[in-house]
Amino acid sequence: MSKRTHYCEEIGEPLVGHEVCLCGWTQTIRDHGNVIFLDLRDRTGVVQVVCNPEVSEDVHRTGESLRSEYVIAVRGAVRIRSEDTVNPALPSGTVEVLADRLEILNRSDTPPFSLDEDDVGDAVRLKYRYLDIRRPAMMRNLLFRHKVNETIRGFLNERGFVEVETPILTRSTPEGARDFLVPSRLNPGTFYALPQSPQLFKQLLMAAGLDRYYQIVRCFRDEDLRADRQPEFTQLDLELSFIDESVIMDVIETLLVRLFRETLGREIKTPFPRITYDEAMLKYGTDCPDTRFGLELTDVSHLFRETGVNVFRKAIAEGGMVKAINVKQGHVLSRKELDELTELAGRFGAKGMAWIKVEGSEWLSPIVKFFSDAEKTGLKQATGMDDGDLILFGADHAKVVNDSLSQVRLAVGERMGLIDSNRLNFIWVSEFPLLKYDVNDQRYVAVHHPFTAPIPEDLHLLEENPERVRSRAYDIVLNGIEIGGGSIRIHDCELQERIFEALSISREEAHQKFSFLLEAFRYGAPPHGGIALGLDRLIMLMLGGKTIRDVIAFPKTQKGACLVTSAPAEVDVMQLTELGLRLEVGRKKKC
Repeated sequence: MSKRTHYCEEIGEPLVGHEVCLCGWTQTIRDHGNVIFLDLRDRTGVVQVVCNPEVSEDVHRTGESLRSEYVIAVRGAVRIRSEDTVNPALPSGTVEVLADRLEILNRSDTPPFSLDEDDVGDAVRLKYRYLDIRRPAMMRNLLFRHKVNETIRGFLNERGFVEVETPILTRSTPEGARDFLVPSRLNPGTFYALPQSPQLFKQLLMAAGLDRYYQIVRCFRDEDLRADRQPEFTQLDLELSFIDESVIMDVIETLLVRLFRETLGREIKTPFPRITYDEAMLKYGTDCPDTRFGLELTDVSHLFRETGVNVFRKAIAEGGMVKAINVKQGHVLSRKELDELTELAGRFGAKGMAWIKVEGSEWLSPIVKFFSDAEKTGLKQATGMDDGDLILFGADHAKVVNDSLSQVRLAVGERMGLIDSNRLNFIWVSEFPLLKYDVNDQRYVAVHHPFTAPIPEDLHLLEENPERVRSRAYDIVLNGIEIGGGSIRIHDCELQERIFEALSISREEAHQKFSFLLEAFRYGAPPHGGIALGLDRLIMLMLGGKTIRDVIAFPKTQKGACLVTSAPAEVDVMQLTELGLRLEVGRKKKC
């Protein structure tokens, strides 16, 4: 009886008159006097089962004892439902199974929440995740994820890529997020690190001549969590030899076309638009621009160097900038909404936000009286302002202006109904800065990672003007969210050593931590590059979700805890002793 012949999604009119055996869980039970109707659910869907005493007294008697989430097996013939009982909401809604045998395979306690509820709290859902996954929405998400993985593998296999697994236990290296460390019992005092990415191993595979590598791989970062971050996550990792940026972009675009077509039935246009990092920051204030709507930022600093608006003049004099957003017909925004936008800007460092409303020939704003005629003319030309428009200003250091106005832009786009949620806007952002200065560490750090190749024509700036060196890095962005990033890598030992030096990584430290990579470069490493797509985030966006937790089978909370298993958990003192570890004085004897 427990040997099923069909899944629920397979039960339809072509099987009418055939005997089937189904296995699954009771979703609902409806006792209509002599006849019992129950909905049987498996991972594929739901089928109505009829328990009629005229067919089998034993079946009817068993049906009376059923409760929600009992595990059962049913045998019976498929038949057409009567016209008045057809359920158009179900794929199997025109048929039902008339049971001649019913077996309870396991009973269930009353679940802590109803599986047809949508407003169950996250804590309860995560604690009882195995029940939450039974809910059709979660089950569909995980089956969709399986389809995505299947499509990716098929696409890459067809194009000569080789799937290779890389180590999970590796060594800790600098220039990244915080590592998860694993102590070694066999080598006391030493530690493995869980990989933040397979970066170094996939470069070694290129040196080995593998040519086209991919992996759907688990990665680990010990960092603070957000809705789209988890301490362990999955990425699609690619690396290719003898290519340039355009080849990698073409592979990814072609993959995404196939992925959206085969899993969602949606067509996306290629090639994706490509802009530089500088263009993205100038127009949108962010390197992850949402291009589904306009409201581009305009740098108007050149207009206000000698202005009577003290905040503007001071910001420019201190090396900052003034940017403006023209919200077409933005006069409809109330003073309360403007105050809320100003508060939003403040959360990203802005000390305030100036604005002008245009009503006919009149400009309404406390700052207008400080403008010269030349400034008014210049502002009108620069922003294209017209009757009914609203101009929003940011004036501060570049980072504050860009951070705050990019968020204000998004908020205004939502308030004004400018964002089409059904639209898919992909964009490539390239030529990121290679290095940035870290004030806390008092040194330069890699914007992406220290193995990213610089643009050759900028190499002469590396020692004297490192912040002006552009990299051969590229990110792919979907609707304002980065879904992947990569770069052309350094494959020359001497250039890699120059980059280490620019990062204040001494020759001794570089040799200690990266000697295997530098040595591999000396044995004929080919030019190569790659990219990684965040699969959790991509699948979330494909399904229109708000958090990656809904596309991961067993996710962690925002504190990094697994509520199903209560991990992380204390371990016995004997385990610590075997690892040569002990807790600080005053701590518990367990960890």
